Amino acid sequence: MTVKGKTPIQSPSPSPASEKLQKVLAAAGLGSRRALEYWIEAGRVSVNGARAKLGARVSRSDLIRVDGRRISPPPSGAGKPDGPRIRVLRYHKPPGEICSRVDPEGRPTVFDGLPNISQGRWIAVGRLDIGTSGLLLFTNAGELAHRLMHPASGMEREYAVRVSLWGIEEAVTCRAVPEELLERLEMGVELEDGPARFERIMDAGGQGQNHWYHVVIKEGKTHEVRRLWEAVGLRVSRLIRVRYGPIQLMRRLLPGRWEALPESEIVQLAKCVGLTQPRDPTSLRTRPSPRRRNPRRL
Repeated sequence: MTVKGKTPIQSPSPSPASEKLQKVLAAAGLGSRRALEYWIEAGRVSVNGARAKLGARVSRSDLIRVDGRRISPPPSGAGKPDGPRIRVLRYHKPPGEICSRVDPEGRPTVFDGLPNISQGRWIAVGRLDIGTSGLLLFTNAGELAHRLMHPASGMEREYAVRVSLWGIEEAVTCRAVPEELLERLEMGVELEDGPARFERIMDAGGQGQNHWYHVVIKEGKTHEVRRLWEAVGLRVSRLIRVRYGPIQLMRRLLPGRWEALPESEIVQLAKCVGLTQPRDPTSLRTRPSPRRRNPRRL
């Protein structure tokens, strides 16, 4: 409507779609949201030439740099039917490897033998300490990694644990952990960083002064499985992760090898955290990789 002598009133134009900076960086395959928040706080990220602030929102027109390198936001629609394709690797981590990309001490890392990827980079879904072996997932989708690791997802992690019975007379005599200690672990104990518990404990047998159990946790605190057993006076002598959510560690996958998850398992995994696998005719091989062969490109 125009009023004589007045400038016509115009509706404000809508601002470009924006998202939180750490979400955009995660979607570009640079890491998990939590790790990227540390990068932002450390001053490694800039937006339009200025140091970025945690919680800042950006759009596709903004110039984003990480360590001086320009980052191109992924196409809109990630996780939607026509967005970038989600890729996931299943890796059998052997003892002795660390979960960092680079180690100042020169120790082998879980990233050393992974295949090259044309866009973004592999993000580890959670961590395993240097002495722990078993299933480790990698994905190129930052949002998927974030949701899988977030405690709110309730994602189960299952471990095979060998417990040393030495030091508890009843355990040595019965060759198993006393029932009252198992009940305590399922009810919950207080750790340095708060209460923790096993969702389930399943007896897997044993010999001598060692006994195997399968345990399930949901939260994934640092060294949580080991610390829970230590809280009741027992020591873990071996620890293997055998499942993360619906994804199992396959017997055919030898230590140090990876395989690309088939489409059906990626869809199942993404569905667990409310994402969908975009359509893409590109196929990934699913047979196990040769051990420590030169990484191939996916």
